[in-house]
Amino acid sequence: MLDKIQESAAYIESKGIKGYETGVILGTGLGSLVDHMEIEISIDYEDIPHFPVSTVEFHSGKLIFGRISGKKVVVMNGRFHFYEGYNMKEVSFPVYVMSKIGVKNLLVSNACGGVNLDFKPASLMIIDDHINMIPSNPLVGKNYSELGPRFVDMSRPYDPELIEVMEGIAQELSIPINKGVYVAWIGPTLETRAEYRFIKTMGADVVGMSTVPEVIAANHLGLKVAAVSVITDQCDPDNLKAVEIEDILENAALAEKDLIILFKELIGRL
Repeated sequence: MLDKIQESAAYIESKGIKGYETGVILGTGLGSLVDHMEIEISIDYEDIPHFPVSTVEFHSGKLIFGRISGKKVVVMNGRFHFYEGYNMKEVSFPVYVMSKIGVKNLLVSNACGGVNLDFKPASLMIIDDHINMIPSNPLVGKNYSELGPRFVDMSRPYDPELIEVMEGIAQELSIPINKGVYVAWIGPTLETRAEYRFIKTMGADVVGMSTVPEVIAANHLGLKVAAVSVITDQCDPDNLKAVEIEDILENAALAEKDLIILFKELIGRL
């Protein structure tokens, strides 16, 4: 794994890339942040040695380098999921590569379903904590001390200072925002009524199929992490209706405007 990380990083650095301290991972339907970048270079995942390739049609599959709010940023426009058939090490591999090329801060977004019915569709939720229900962990297997410790503390996987800054930005700019717990579900099926009841009982506010593997890897590496969920639909087991992907993307687009403002402001203050 160390050799693969080094080879991926060496390829990226051969393009003259250096000095990027903030990484961003964009979720389903949330790719418009790149329209607010001063793009310097874009690399297809398939061109980077050992990088997985996104198979989800709503993920473009590019690593994009440029500036947002005057700061140098690398953006993953398209991520990988366990449900695509990748293992957890493959899903989280790009985080290790970003760290190798100098990234110190990781911002993550995702689209999710709202289990807390006080959280409305097309709204944002700052992730304060998570529950991993994907049946694996990216740190299973041999640990490489060069990357991080064998036993990673996860008492605060999302940086309290970054959360406080995001809450301040939301208040300053009158962006409606929630804060809560994200649960990562295996997917790709959406949940049953009974599963939604179970998820609510375990203490989660929203449910999605990503984010947690990357956040675990980032904590292994000692990166500062902030994450925001875009709530695309309400998951009320007593009034559950079939969800169309078109509706999910529509609500993601509505909330994405506030997400972009939030991330641009946060990046500018890092």
